[in-house]
Amino acid sequence: MVIKTSDREIAVVVLGAGQGTRMKSDVPKVLHPIGGSPMLHHVLATASQLGATKMVVVVGAANEQALTDAAKAFDSDIKIAVQDPPLGTAHAVRAAQKHLQGFKGDVFVLYADTPLIKPETLTAMLDERDNGSDVVVLGFDAFDPGAYGRLITNDAGRLSAIVEAKDATPEELAVTFCNSGVMVIDGVHLLNLLEQVSNDNAKGEYYLTDIVEIANKQGLTCGVVQCPEDEVLGVNSRVELADAEAIFQARMRREAMQAGVTLLDPETVYFSADTELGRDVVVGQNVVFGPGVTIEDGVVIQPFCHFQEAHVAAQATLGPYARLRPGADVGAGAHIGNFVEIKKSTIEEGAKVNHLTYIGDSFVGAKANIGAGTITCNYDGFDKFKTHIGRGAFIGSNNSLVAPVTIGDGAFTGSGSVITKDVEGDALAVERSPQKNLQGWAEKFRAKKRRTK
Repeated sequence: MVIKTSDREIAVVVLGAGQGTRMKSDVPKVLHPIGGSPMLHHVLATASQLGATKMVVVVGAANEQALTDAAKAFDSDIKIAVQDPPLGTAHAVRAAQKHLQGFKGDVFVLYADTPLIKPETLTAMLDERDNGSDVVVLGFDAFDPGAYGRLITNDAGRLSAIVEAKDATPEELAVTFCNSGVMVIDGVHLLNLLEQVSNDNAKGEYYLTDIVEIANKQGLTCGVVQCPEDEVLGVNSRVELADAEAIFQARMRREAMQAGVTLLDPETVYFSADTELGRDVVVGQNVVFGPGVTIEDGVVIQPFCHFQEAHVAAQATLGPYARLRPGADVGAGAHIGNFVEIKKSTIEEGAKVNHLTYIGDSFVGAKANIGAGTITCNYDGFDKFKTHIGRGAFIGSNNSLVAPVTIGDGAFTGSGSVITKDVEGDALAVERSPQKNLQGWAEKFRAKKRRTK
């Protein structure tokens, strides 16, 4: 879905060159996931909803390949700019300027480690551009302003200055309206403003915040938009990553319930960024939706289920303790019960797999019934093989179906069987060793053990 309120073209520059040393990780900071998706992808997804015609990701030399691969995996048209060495936020935006030459639209500057900004907030910034602001800064009312830069506004509500905490007067330090770093700038003026940013400061870096002062001196107009503090949470450590995950999950739970989903214990249900749930879905306690899951209308999910890259059709029942792995496709009205694992398999409409069963690389036909303890033996240590269970088939309890094997429509297999050959439709297959009873054996065995002890 594209949310766009401006007739001007939109470009987005995403800054992702930070080293992220506080994460203490071999993985680049912005590739750590929130809701199963890298932080970078969250930001790119938000930018996509603006209808951006250009997207540029600025990366550092140390993480160039990893971030390039991640950005291109999201959208192959994304441009990459390398900031080497990193010399501040204005320097990072200048690294992207070759991709912005001649661009006259609106240019957003976003941060790859700030994954929670909503598209509606960025749309409000575009509205402020429409109100005549050449530069728009996103601010927030900080619970603890601390070291944040303060946003100083005039009586007309325009942005007069961004004052760093270390440079602020006591009066300015009392201001709780703080700078998020996110901006949208008129592309007509952007490159000129960047060229005038100096590195005459203690760190010898080029700060993007300086363009507010430069723009005001040139007679340009600087505006400001406010958002909730949690939208602009920057992630620099594992603790902040957990904080961002908690905010994301709370949002997803609320959105799901507002869309017609019942969560019996919301705080124990975990979503991915791309989870799709239909209306009148009921989700029990302690359920995890990994990436790539679609649940259609009226599905009932019992507690302690885990899903990933799976599709469930309407009115199916799942769990408790069901696991759907990648490639699981469950048909309408099917039953997948307790301690059942489905992987890369189609379960057709009305089929039942209710107890203690593994179905892998398989087809289970409509209204088939799979007995407790059934295993599709799909792997020989080197290759995977298919099991085909026909429509209306009945698989007895404690069966091992050794793939490749086909059970015909309406066929039965006896309990305890190891099925290694195809079974014709409507046939009964039974594979068991003859039972032998040794009279008196148990008492002799116990007596022998007593003598040994």
